[in-house]
Amino acid sequence: MARVLLVAAFTTLGGAFFRAQVLRNEEFVLRSESNRLREVPLPGARGIIYDRHGQIIAENLPGYSVSILSPTVDSLRSALRSLSRVIEIDSAQQVLAVRRFRAAPTRPAVIFNDASFQVVSVLEERRAEFPGLIIQSAPKRYYPDAQAVAALVGYTGEISEKQLAMPRYEGYKAGQQVGREGLEMQYEEQLRAREGSRFVEVDARNRVVRDNGVRAEVPPEAPPPLRTNIDLDLQRYAHEYFGDSLRGAVVALEPETGGVLAIYSAPSYDINRFIGGVSSSYYRELQEHKYKPLFNRALSGRYPPASTWKLATAVLGMELGLVTMETHQEQPCTGGYYYGRVFKCWDKRGHGDISLAQAIAKSCDVYFYQLGLKIGLTRLLAGGVRLGFGDSTGIDMPGEKTPIWPASTAYFDRRYGPRGWNRSVVLSLSIGQANNSQTPLNMARFYTALATDGYAATPQVVARTPERKKLFDLSPEQLKSVQLALADVVSRGTAAGAQVQGLTIAGKTGTAQVPPEEDYAWFVGYAPADKPKIVLAIIIEEGLHGSTAAKVATKLMERYLKTKLTMNAVPTD
Repeated sequence: MARVLLVAAFTTLGGAFFRAQVLRNEEFVLRSESNRLREVPLPGARGIIYDRHGQIIAENLPGYSVSILSPTVDSLRSALRSLSRVIEIDSAQQVLAVRRFRAAPTRPAVIFNDASFQVVSVLEERRAEFPGLIIQSAPKRYYPDAQAVAALVGYTGEISEKQLAMPRYEGYKAGQQVGREGLEMQYEEQLRAREGSRFVEVDARNRVVRDNGVRAEVPPEAPPPLRTNIDLDLQRYAHEYFGDSLRGAVVALEPETGGVLAIYSAPSYDINRFIGGVSSSYYRELQEHKYKPLFNRALSGRYPPASTWKLATAVLGMELGLVTMETHQEQPCTGGYYYGRVFKCWDKRGHGDISLAQAIAKSCDVYFYQLGLKIGLTRLLAGGVRLGFGDSTGIDMPGEKTPIWPASTAYFDRRYGPRGWNRSVVLSLSIGQANNSQTPLNMARFYTALATDGYAATPQVVARTPERKKLFDLSPEQLKSVQLALADVVSRGTAAGAQVQGLTIAGKTGTAQVPPEEDYAWFVGYAPADKPKIVLAIIIEEGLHGSTAAKVATKLMERYLKTKLTMNAVPTD
């Protein structure tokens, strides 16, 4: 009997041994390695962003990240308390590290995404006291012309819990960097690096006992660069011109393709200070700033387009056969026009009996009041919709606001009540005031049609097949007469003081009334007038008069065209 029991016991033990060593060998080896090895992610460098000439808009510099391996939240908190006696880790950083751990407990909890050299030096000296500590190089984003490109490129930051739950960010882990705003956000998928990994060996208490040679590393992979249509020199020049005293926006486009040459918004801010985590004091300073530097005026700022919109009224009148460039109105301009009340012209001295071409050059309000009445409110509203004043442009950037343009008279009924308004609103609409708010980007898009053949180009920051849409139907002779009138604005009209020697520029000034603030200054135009290479829209808040904006705009155009002659565009892949 004893012999039988002994044989049975050995058989059972042998079976268990066979199962463990042979049948489930791989499972137990893997479980053993999982207990012994910890994967440490190796962040990769985001794709470099270039301008059209190969100049760097965004790149990566060597940096350091500090993280810590911990088996539980309690042990992590204990380690953070110990570390805070050596280096400064405030309560917010400690909360954030715990949150990262909870979101991805198998990964080292990141304490600093962008640790300073001083912090790294201190920790390296005392590393033996913190066996779970991981200090490694990590590329950090850098923008050589940070303030010049802030509204264009955006910045990077740590992925939020909300983003982690979004389908777009499937596969991302807590602590990773993603694009925030601008091109960094728009082209996140193209700019994101593929993360690598290495392994460290830990003991039962999660202390690192071997750092190198544990298992072959998987190196990170950087994506190909992103090449844009941007002219970085023009971006810099716009920033230089606005300086600390002006606020507003600039948008510059290639008229034929819609290639975006520049997008600038002022006041600007230092996007490099957002890398690795913006300080609460700097972020609060930006949020509480009187002029809101975080607000992208080029894409999101909606302003009364003022007299820059008179070209839309002129085009609609010509399409309907109501006017030609030689047409005079019944009532000469005497400084005002009576329609239930007096509607004033900006020049109280009056412009006299003038043609449409002269009315564009002199920006005569009385002429356009009468033309607006002939077009009629219903046709003016429908025409504005057809010209794209109620639609966003479709630019490949986030944050664009849709302009405000009433699609029909129902808009006024809803807003003011059926008896709360009257059809005299057509007078104000015809000169770019009243319920008409346009972004600088949308005004630039409209002028690409005026500068070419009636087709507007969709703005594109990153080059792709151009998309153009026909906005209006004028004969070549009619369109030429509009272009000549726009050239007259700069040669002898309201922008005559902005002429540039040797360069013929066409465009239109605008002075928008935005009470209680001082008037805003607009200019939208293109150059050279006969073969346009650049369309530029600029608004200067409280710039007082469109001529102010025209002087800045023509200098920017001159700078671009001179630079264009000396630099060759880098072909896109």
